[in-house]
Amino acid sequence: MSRPVTLALVAGAALLAKRAMRRRINAAPLWPMPALDEPTSGRGRLATVTRKVLVTGRSSPAEGVVQLRLEGTGLPAWQPGAHVDLVLPSGLVRQYSLCGDPADTDTYTVATRLVEGGRGGSREVHEQLHEGTEIEVRGPRNRFPLVDAPSYVFVAGGIGITPVLPMLRAADRAGADWRLLYCGRSRATMPYLDEIEKLGGGRSETGVPPAGGRGRVTVVAEDESGVPELGFLADTPPETAVFCCGPDGLMDAVAAALPDGRTPRLERFSPAAAGGGAFEVELRRTGRTLTVAPDRSVLAAVRGAVPGVPYSCEQGFCGTCQQRVLAGEVDHRDELLTDAERSDSMLICVSRCAGERLVLDL
Repeated sequence: MSRPVTLALVAGAALLAKRAMRRRINAAPLWPMPALDEPTSGRGRLATVTRKVLVTGRSSPAEGVVQLRLEGTGLPAWQPGAHVDLVLPSGLVRQYSLCGDPADTDTYTVATRLVEGGRGGSREVHEQLHEGTEIEVRGPRNRFPLVDAPSYVFVAGGIGITPVLPMLRAADRAGADWRLLYCGRSRATMPYLDEIEKLGGGRSETGVPPAGGRGRVTVVAEDESGVPELGFLADTPPETAVFCCGPDGLMDAVAAALPDGRTPRLERFSPAAAGGGAFEVELRRTGRTLTVAPDRSVLAAVRGAVPGVPYSCEQGFCGTCQQRVLAGEVDHRDELLTDAERSDSMLICVSRCAGERLVLDL
């Protein structure tokens, strides 16, 4: 049999098989397949893909602050408010807001303040990440997106300006009505201050951001003016979106200053593991039962009994501390696990017990 005839017979057989399969599918009682419910967790799973980037620029936009320019190929797009995970040379994973230009598709820009007595991530960035260093990033993720609104009020404290800066640029380009209250210990410690004041068309000295026009930026340096005045937030119109990033005390104060029923949009990078009542955790294989106090994480309690338990980000992003749950109801507070994974496991750095007792396979 000639080659053309053979090819024709193979193609014909494939066509008949395809038609037969289509008839079987159309006749199946479950066709078309019902739509699956959208998962309520695990939205960050695709953002765990690791990509290599090169540090191609390093500068200091303020005292104690280092800015890094990270270049790579095929970097995912991002929108104002997004952050990335930096996988540091030691293996620690830390989250930093993107503060560059979303239109620059080959570059991410992040900035971090050196935190004395912190968990070590900021010091590693300051001391080990220099031009020519290759590191890995994950993300971006965005838990702090810039929503559409007729007007905006932004409140930023210190390094908390990093996710807000791209929002200011976007709001300004769109011609939106916006105001910014920018607080810090001193002007020297406040990154991007010159750009922000130029963007706002001047600086208010009253301590209260004026509405619209020039002088939309109010700078409050504590060594000059004391703590910021937040009373103006009580008159914020319902349609105005309020964004805040900074120390926990500032974010709590902003939330308290808003009218009843109003909630600001906040960006927190501190662990969410505290809060709620105390509970017990049984470590089945270790044979110990621990008490987790309201102000401690499960991870902190477990490390006392199992010093080698793996962990990294301590904020529910990276998944390093995932442990199997044998019994008990979990109060999941992570940003990573899927619904299926949450049925029998938890991230012990942030998640807690929804009842009185958990049993872990440890």
